[in-house]
Amino acid sequence: MFPFSSGSSQELAQEIKAFLSGIDPVHGNKLTLKEHARCGILLLRTLPPARSAVLDHLRGVFDEYVCTYLLDLESSESGVVSIHTQGPNLDDVVQEIQAVLSDFVRMNPKAWAALVSAWSIDLMGQLSSKYAGRHGVPHASSLNELLQLWMSCKATRTLMEIYTQCLSSMINTCPDACVDALLDTSVQHSPHFDWVVAHIGSSFPNTIINRVLSCGLKDFCMHGTASADLLLFPSATTSDKRVPKIASVVGILGHLASRHSESIKQELLKMFHGSLGPTWDQQQKATVPFLLQLAIMSPTLLGTISVELVDSLKPAILNQLHQHFVLLPREDLENMVSIVVHLICQTSEGAYRTLQFLINTAMPASVITTPCLAVHDSVREACDRIIQLLLLNLQKLVYNRGSANLAEVPPRAVPFLDELKGHVQELCTETLRLERKRFLWQHQLLVLLSVHCTPSCASEALFYLLTLAKGQEELSLATQLYAVLSSCMSDLLPATVKKSVCQIHAVGLSEQNTAQLLQNMAMIIQWEGEGPTSMGYQLGQAVSFHVYDFGQLLLHHNPAVAQAASLLLSVCPIPKAIRPAHLLFLIRSAVHHFFLVLHSQSPTGISYASRLLCCLSGASLMASKAILQYLVEGALHPSKAELFGGVSEPPSVANDLFLEGAKLSLLDINRRFMTAVNFSGSVWSVFHAGVIGRGLKPPHAPHQREPEEISHIIQNFLTLLLQCCGVGRYGQEPSQHVVVNPEAAKTVAVVLVETVCPDVTNSELAWPPEDHTRNTVERDIQIGRAFRDNPLLFQLLHLVAVGRPALCYCSVLLRGLMATLMAHWEASRENDTTSSPWHLQASCDLVACMGEGHLLPAVLSNMHEIFDQLAPFEVHLLLLSVWDYMHDNSPLPQKFSFNASTGRFFRDFSRDADAGKYLCVLHSVLHKNIDRLGLLSGRFHT
Repeated sequence: MFPFSSGSSQELAQEIKAFLSGIDPVHGNKLTLKEHARCGILLLRTLPPARSAVLDHLRGVFDEYVCTYLLDLESSESGVVSIHTQGPNLDDVVQEIQAVLSDFVRMNPKAWAALVSAWSIDLMGQLSSKYAGRHGVPHASSLNELLQLWMSCKATRTLMEIYTQCLSSMINTCPDACVDALLDTSVQHSPHFDWVVAHIGSSFPNTIINRVLSCGLKDFCMHGTASADLLLFPSATTSDKRVPKIASVVGILGHLASRHSESIKQELLKMFHGSLGPTWDQQQKATVPFLLQLAIMSPTLLGTISVELVDSLKPAILNQLHQHFVLLPREDLENMVSIVVHLICQTSEGAYRTLQFLINTAMPASVITTPCLAVHDSVREACDRIIQLLLLNLQKLVYNRGSANLAEVPPRAVPFLDELKGHVQELCTETLRLERKRFLWQHQLLVLLSVHCTPSCASEALFYLLTLAKGQEELSLATQLYAVLSSCMSDLLPATVKKSVCQIHAVGLSEQNTAQLLQNMAMIIQWEGEGPTSMGYQLGQAVSFHVYDFGQLLLHHNPAVAQAASLLLSVCPIPKAIRPAHLLFLIRSAVHHFFLVLHSQSPTGISYASRLLCCLSGASLMASKAILQYLVEGALHPSKAELFGGVSEPPSVANDLFLEGAKLSLLDINRRFMTAVNFSGSVWSVFHAGVIGRGLKPPHAPHQREPEEISHIIQNFLTLLLQCCGVGRYGQEPSQHVVVNPEAAKTVAVVLVETVCPDVTNSELAWPPEDHTRNTVERDIQIGRAFRDNPLLFQLLHLVAVGRPALCYCSVLLRGLMATLMAHWEASRENDTTSSPWHLQASCDLVACMGEGHLLPAVLSNMHEIFDQLAPFEVHLLLLSVWDYMHDNSPLPQKFSFNASTGRFFRDFSRDADAGKYLCVLHSVLHKNIDRLGLLSGRFHT
């Protein structure tokens, strides 16, 4: 190192002048960079007032070091840095500079810390900006890589250590000077300087955050007078001024937000609440505008503080804000409201909580509100205005796309609406409360949200409104939403119905909500079903594509859900192109549901189920026949006998064992049976605790229904059956006869025969001789028992008889029943027929039914009117006459002709054998009982 002479002050001045010129005063040679730097260090030690010039000179040392470092880095292929290949080795000089400055700062921080920190931080900013474009330097956005590069360089690392020491020495006294230097440099050299901010902020997070905010606020206040001259307010007289440090504040806090968001949040909240003190100075006035400006410039800071800030706005805080801002000019207040609305639109985190806060605050006060929790009317009005402006601003952002079709242009980012996408259900729930202004605001917000996030949010909002609405007034909100959205988007209802089906299949809805959803859709279809453009019509078409999915709900264990599904399917159109398998499934499910509601005697359920089956029967001829088949088979099943006043069969031993085995294991049952003592061959032998041939004793008597209830059930069933048979009326005749479709009646007849006599074919239409009954005794007894145990069979026979000539296909049932009745009357030893009421009624019904079906001429079919006045043997003789007539005039469909005027088939009995010869017995009986039956003799002449 070149030594200074220790002469007089004049000589020292000459040497300093020589040093500053870079010439050796002894030899006259030019100093090298290293020698020149060491001379500067010595001069700094011996003459501290020369620090400005020396520090300025030492910048070149660090610049040379960084340049050499980057050159070596670029030329090194292996990535190993060697700074000795180009230029002098400046490591020891850099270390000496750090040692000198560290000593000064340590011994007198008050005098040296601010100067040295400003020098070091400014030098780092210059170096970062100067070499930012070099090939080996990462881009400013790659903060981690950039930080790693500069901290690997000894020169920049030394500068960072020097600044850190200065800040540490002043942190407990007055760190503002160090922080100011950081802010000033950040303004000049950002973003290349961001790595410095990131490193220092990570080392002193709380101090940097606090002091950066404090310095930023001070600088913010210095660039204006009062609150209207800040950047927030365009009306200010100094609106052309700029606040240079606020951008740096935003940048520094933005870097620290990733790891120290909680500290930033606490400092921001502390600053906000500190501005609400009893005294309101210039800095306190500027605090809220300053925070608003930070939020505008940094979405990260806005998201960091928005949730906690909203939660902290209790009524007392709101009233304080009102007192502080009420004195501001109206124009400034309007500007501040506009900024708040803009910030809310840019809010992503806590958007729903912010919305709820605004709505709750803007709602009119309740008479039961606690005084301490009430807000000032001006605060309430301000929130009301903010909500209105918010909706207006959102509307501009959503609809201002430059295209008439919203689907053609992607929506611009609206963070507030984007965050609300996850709260559609809550918004719909709040909207359906119908609470004064609240539901109007939220319904409008649902419209904007649906348009912005189409199509997912639109279908989701409509789905929740349909699911949660109770009553017509609430349901009207769904129709209003659709009325607005249908003008700008298509396929909304199909998407909504599809979402409903997915939610139902995924069990995403409660049973109550599922039933409500189905009822509401059915109500809208019935409500607005006129015209192809109406919501009801289009919803019906959308539902028709998912009839199979909704049909599965007919088998739901909850009666309310099944009933609602029945209602929905009954009002929506059945698609013509429905798959046969799906149609058959719907029919079977609907029939099953009908019998369930018939059993529970639910008038509403019976009405819906009947309407559904009638709709399904109109889908096709195959569907109509299938419905009739399933209805008749279901009604005649032994398990349904008690519904129609019949006698259900006692459970057999096998059935009891099966039911018991559902609760016990087969091994346990066998063990229990084997514990009985075996007395084989004895008269006391028993089998499974029951008498042989009798089975187990029934545990309890079956439930017996009241006659009125049975009559009502039969009436409902027959009404449905007639509707599915294509009932019509021809009004030209006074009697108003019911007309039944012959094909439908034939289907019922075939099912009757197959159910009662499964071993008989419908080809046995011819009527055999009377002595043929000897061969069919067992079958005839079975038929007679079936009619006796189930009164519904006679009702079904009457229905078949109306649909001429379908009764011909029930020939085997008519023969078997008549043979059983004839055998009974022949064997009867009673004096009159009233002692056998069932057989009397059955005989009358049978003959009347055959007359209605035109199997018998009127003169023969009228004889049942006198059965109750005759002796049993006389009834037997009359039935035998009928049998003879049927044998001679077989009931064949070919004998019927169609009458176009009446729309019915009829039989011309004049083409058959003369009925007079079959009336001999009848006339003899009338003659014998002339005293009682003489007045009726006129009805039995041909």
